[in-house]
Amino acid sequence: MQNHNIVFVVGLGPGGARFLTAQARSALQQAEVLCGYTVYLDLVRPLFPEKETYSTGMTKELDRCRWALETARAGRAVALVCSGDAGVYGMASPLLELAQGYPDVTVEVVPGLTAALSGGAVLGAPLAHDFCVISLSDRLTPWEVIETRLACAARGDFALALYNPSSKGRPDYLQKAVRILLANGKTPETVCGIVRNIGREGQEKRVLTLAELEKTQVDMFTTVFIGNAATRELAGRMVTPRGYKQ
Repeated sequence: MQNHNIVFVVGLGPGGARFLTAQARSALQQAEVLCGYTVYLDLVRPLFPEKETYSTGMTKELDRCRWALETARAGRAVALVCSGDAGVYGMASPLLELAQGYPDVTVEVVPGLTAALSGGAVLGAPLAHDFCVISLSDRLTPWEVIETRLACAARGDFALALYNPSSKGRPDYLQKAVRILLANGKTPETVCGIVRNIGREGQEKRVLTLAELEKTQVDMFTTVFIGNAATRELAGRMVTPRGYKQ
């Protein structure tokens, strides 16, 4: 039975059909129109070539949300797509905020594999104990807030996954983050890992120390993992022990 007046906000994972959850695939099949950032729509367009699509460029997130809600209010089923998980730096939050003005539209949040999980699997098990996920992008969050969160994570000896670690406009943000971590309890020998192009062509991974990470150049296609005091490199993999006695 076809759902109408509904927006599915769908996390696509890192990209590629094999990373779609069954729930995500079902939502995309039910939708009459797919809506999203151009790059993310391109990930699923080949799977549903018959579907109508609506795309916008970067920084047009609220425009996409409003379009999706207006289209659903007109009686159609819409899938608003984003990479990773819809609720982790995804589109679920702004959509649900705007949906307050559309009481006749149903919103269903469909989770997906966020980079902390898909990238962590490439490296091994870097987040097997308590961890934090922090974005280094200050486009929507003041850098002073990011600094505080990094310092608190280091003092708590959390493992970390860092999103948006660097860009052309922020070439030194990862280096700044590493220095904050070192100043708040992380040691230079802390085991770290980086994964670039998770689940896509050209995927790369590397295990290194925090001292080496400070000198490493990365980009927006990279997710950075920083271990806790117990994290080890085992046979080339990054492993944070759960604490079981051997």
